[in-house]
Amino acid sequence: MIPLLDSWKLILRNNFTDWKKLADFLELTEVQRNQIFKKPGFVLNLPVRLAQKIQKGTLDDPVLKQFLPTIEEEIKTFKFRLDPVGDQGCRESPKLLHKYEGRVLLVCTSACAMHCRYCFRQNFDYDTVNKGFAEEIALIAADASIKEVILSGGDPLSLPDSALEALLGQIASTPHVKRIRFHTRFPVGIPERIDEALLNMLKACPQQIWFVLHINHVLELDDDVIRAIKRLQQSGVAVLNQSVLLKGVNDDVDTLVELSEKLVDCGVLPYYLHQLDQVQGAAHFEVSVEEGRALIREMTKRVSGYAVPKYVSEIAGEASKTALM
Repeated sequence: MIPLLDSWKLILRNNFTDWKKLADFLELTEVQRNQIFKKPGFVLNLPVRLAQKIQKGTLDDPVLKQFLPTIEEEIKTFKFRLDPVGDQGCRESPKLLHKYEGRVLLVCTSACAMHCRYCFRQNFDYDTVNKGFAEEIALIAADASIKEVILSGGDPLSLPDSALEALLGQIASTPHVKRIRFHTRFPVGIPERIDEALLNMLKACPQQIWFVLHINHVLELDDDVIRAIKRLQQSGVAVLNQSVLLKGVNDDVDTLVELSEKLVDCGVLPYYLHQLDQVQGAAHFEVSVEEGRALIREMTKRVSGYAVPKYVSEIAGEASKTALM
């Protein structure tokens, strides 16, 4: 029997990274296979458990659309850029981004549980040589205005427990940091990552821990995912969700309402609905702001106010997310 501590690592190694194996698993036709981008710079990476949710024999499944590289990614569009949110312009060190007052983002790793095709950081120049965070911790410790540290990447839960525990310990020793926020998709793709070792690590941290999940469609939620969320909540972790508005995935009011209701029913606050970041290769996902506003107006009629996410865009150089309503 595989120890629970190591089970998530083994599951992660079984991700679909070969388009032929995924196409065979999904029983795609030759015509459908011709729509796949065979050698993208941002490689295919899809957990098996998400692949098992996908309807076979079609390219129109809302889960598949998020992860399958298609030839539409090869279309170059004027508005779409390599660094759409201005990450490069706010790097205080190779791994520390300081965009907004009172908080910084630590790019913990380039590794992720899955590769979303619209990822705004798919072209990011990750520091993959230096495994430590000494420079970043020193910068955080020297700036008393920093109250919150956001752990992102990649996905911070890709770090092995030893590295993550050491990092949390270093942050926890900084008195002016009051909150630590994880941005992660692991609970959706590999909920086994939310194990006893991780939970004990989070409980031991004196700061308030926040998890911001990234769920775009209700199909991504199932009993295992909800169980992982509940374990986090029972450990004192506050859990939010952010979604990206994606054409063909969640650009209809019924889908957004169903997702929000499922989230609030398990105690997760729908935090943001992001307008698509205009990263090169993702133009086929774009929904107009006018359509997005109409969807939020319809949501407001159908669900409680706390179940309506803030509709926002991230504009490079701005002091905060920009509200679109």
